[in-house]
Amino acid sequence: MDIKEMQEDPKYKDFIKEMENQMRARGRHEQFEKAKNFRILNRNAIKGQILFTGSSLMEQFPITEIAKNHGIDRIIYNRGIGGYTTDDFISEIDTVLFDLEPSRLFINIGTNDMNEREDGEDWNHHLLANYEWILKQIRERLPETDVYLMAYYPVNPTAPGSESIAHMLKIRTNDNLNMVNKQISQLAQKFGFHFIDANEGLRDENGNLKAEFTKEGLHMFANAYEIVFHNIRQYL
Repeated sequence: MDIKEMQEDPKYKDFIKEMENQMRARGRHEQFEKAKNFRILNRNAIKGQILFTGSSLMEQFPITEIAKNHGIDRIIYNRGIGGYTTDDFISEIDTVLFDLEPSRLFINIGTNDMNEREDGEDWNHHLLANYEWILKQIRERLPETDVYLMAYYPVNPTAPGSESIAHMLKIRTNDNLNMVNKQISQLAQKFGFHFIDANEGLRDENGNLKAEFTKEGLHMFANAYEIVFHNIRQYL
C-alpha cells in the first residue's frame, strides 16, 4: 500500500481523526489550566497597569523581558493563551482582561477563528461579530483605558516546517490577514481605539514572514518580537 492509498483507507482516516480529537482534548485541558493559573495570579495583580492579551502569538511575546532589557520599568502583564479563538476569549474575558483593570491594553485575538467552521457560519462574519462584542464590553467596562488593537502578523507558507501546519494556513493566508487587518482598523476607528500595525521589518520581499523569524511559518522567535517591540515602544 502506497502513501496515497493509506491516506484513503477508512481505518487510517479513523486513526487520524482519533489522534486529532486527543490532541484537541489535550489542548483544551492546557488552556483550562492556564486560565486557572491566571485567575490565581489575578488575585494579587496590581490594577491599572499595562496588559497584553490574546492567543498564542501574544502568549509567546516575551514583552516583560524585552521591555526590561530596553529600560522600560513598567509593570506589564501577559494574559495570552495559546489556541484561543474569540469564543474562548469571551468565555474567559474577566480572567484574561477585566480582572486586571488595565490602564493600557494591547490585544491580538482572532487568528484562530480563521478556519472553516463546523456549524457552517462564515468565519469572517463570526470573527468580526465577536471582536465587536469584545470592544463594546471594553468601552463600557473600561472607559478610561487606552486600547490598542494590534494587526495580525504575516505568515510564511513555505518556511521550513510549514508542512506541519498547512491545515492552519489554508484560510490564514496573508491576503486574508491583510483583509481582516483592514476590518479591525475600521472597528478601532468606530470605537475610538487605536490600531497598531507593528509588522514593519517582519516581511520578506514576497510579503511573507521572514524565514529567520518563524518557527514553522506561523509562530515567531524572539528576534521577531524584538522588532514588534520597537514598533510599539512609543505606545508603552
